[in-house]
Amino acid sequence: MFDGLKDKLNNFKSDVEEEATEDGEPESEAADGDAAEPETEAPEPEVADAPDAGDETETATADADADEDRGLMERAKLAATGQTVIEAEDLDDPLEDLELALLSSDVEMGVAQEILTGIRENLVGETRAQVQTAGQLVEEALHDALVDVISVGQFDFEERITDADKPVTIVFTGVNGVGKTTTIAKLSQYLEERGYSTVLANGDTYRAGANEQLQQHADALDRKLISHEQGSDPAAVIYDAVEYAEAHDVDVVLGDTAGRLHTSNDLMDQLAKIDRVIDPDMTLFVDEAVAGQDAVNRAEEFDDAAAIDGAVLTKADADPQGGAAISIAHVTGKPILFLGTGQDYDDIERFDPEVIVSRLLGEE
Repeated sequence: MFDGLKDKLNNFKSDVEEEATEDGEPESEAADGDAAEPETEAPEPEVADAPDAGDETETATADADADEDRGLMERAKLAATGQTVIEAEDLDDPLEDLELALLSSDVEMGVAQEILTGIRENLVGETRAQVQTAGQLVEEALHDALVDVISVGQFDFEERITDADKPVTIVFTGVNGVGKTTTIAKLSQYLEERGYSTVLANGDTYRAGANEQLQQHADALDRKLISHEQGSDPAAVIYDAVEYAEAHDVDVVLGDTAGRLHTSNDLMDQLAKIDRVIDPDMTLFVDEAVAGQDAVNRAEEFDDAAAIDGAVLTKADADPQGGAAISIAHVTGKPILFLGTGQDYDDIERFDPEVIVSRLLGEE
């Protein structure tokens, strides 16, 4: 999962470490522990003969050399105490390469800029102890910048289910063919394994065969499906499912809706009616992780047209880039809650920003 992006982030760590080392960082000495003691005093600069009066060029050159000597002395002192400092210029080329790498991994441009800003703020002027490498320092900065970007809006899904009045109604929306119906079945299994009973509702009354598709999942999971004939009012279907849940003490109603584009006015009107009639506790946007920037754009458009509470990304196991996973929360302000990772009902996992970033950086 996200192997392509993982490789690009590791390349960035190596590039910055190399830049810092080339600037005089005693990496091998820090690693060995037996290295010779560094000089604690910089050599005295040679004293030139006094310049002729009025020779401003030579005076300016001497001042510049003195400034450089002072800079070298400061670095020598840091080296002597087992520390180094990362300068802004150390980051210029690696950050430029990282920006291109992020954009080529379908990370949204504004999100890429946010990551670069976070890395620069976390690194420039930072010193490290002798037990650290520059790579460790860079990894910490990358970790913090990525977590900040993808943690936007995160909430505890199960805690919200537990605290809400029952039945909890969750409506799923998105375009056709992204795995919305299968995601509903997976979340039914996920919730039942954690002690919550579920009922399925087919509010996709627009598509031929939708009832049969969701019925197959209901039969496989031994769940009740509430459905009406094709062309029926989807709000009425989900309303009936809520009434069934109330009558039978079912905890969660999972309601499918017709796949739609944000430009499909009639279908968007259906969503608005469901909101008015049902007032769902959550509306979740479903799309494919492999859709990359398209998924990011659609999430933003759906959130503008009918506010979502979170997103589920399917086919995350087949996505080498990770751009959608990095970008959606920051662009919409709404969290990614789950990743679909396969075809089986238990192939779904909670989206944990710390876990995702640790995988990207090879920390686990």
